[in-house]
Amino acid sequence: MTIAGDIFRLNLPQVLDESPSCSQELHVLAVDDSHVDRKVIERLLKISSCKVTVVDSGTRALQYLGLDGEENSIGFNTAKVNLIMTDYSMPGMTGYELLKKIKQESSIFREIPVVIMSSENILTRIDRCLEEGAEEFLLKPVKLSDVKRLTDFIMRGEMEGKEKRSHKKRRFDDPSSSPSTLTSSKSHPCDSSSPRLSSLSSKRSILLPDFE
Repeated sequence: MTIAGDIFRLNLPQVLDESPSCSQELHVLAVDDSHVDRKVIERLLKISSCKVTVVDSGTRALQYLGLDGEENSIGFNTAKVNLIMTDYSMPGMTGYELLKKIKQESSIFREIPVVIMSSENILTRIDRCLEEGAEEFLLKPVKLSDVKRLTDFIMRGEMEGKEKRSHKKRRFDDPSSSPSTLTSSKSHPCDSSSPRLSSLSSKRSILLPDFE
């Protein structure tokens, strides 16, 4: 029984050591079946001061998020994930299928940005990923500038979200605020001005490899 438990723990996703400023770090779930590509994206994210969890398949990603439908799931869904980056071509479950699972079957995680990565520049593949809700489609090899841009964008959204929540709380705590004013301060979750929805996917940008 002890041996089985040890093997199970060895197969758990690897979480990088957190820096002293971990409370302000973004937590990124990186999914790729290639050991080399996992190490590359892991390194780029670590350089960008992100907390990183790496898994080797879409199934493991769902298990980590608690979306595999199993009662005995690892249940790490309480861990806050700010960004999911997944390879497109993986055995068993593709990045596209993982994207659909997250966006269609989870009210908790559907607003988390999902970025698809691929070494193949296939327009039909790119289009359907963006239409399904991917924030962006990155062509491998992913560059540090790509990761920096993504993390900076998400960090700005997180900070703006905190400021809005703080502003709303002050208004609710202020007895002089009228009900109509309080109602108008609320933003609809589908409001295009939301930091979450003013996303990279709206630009429909495709990052081509930088050969310089």
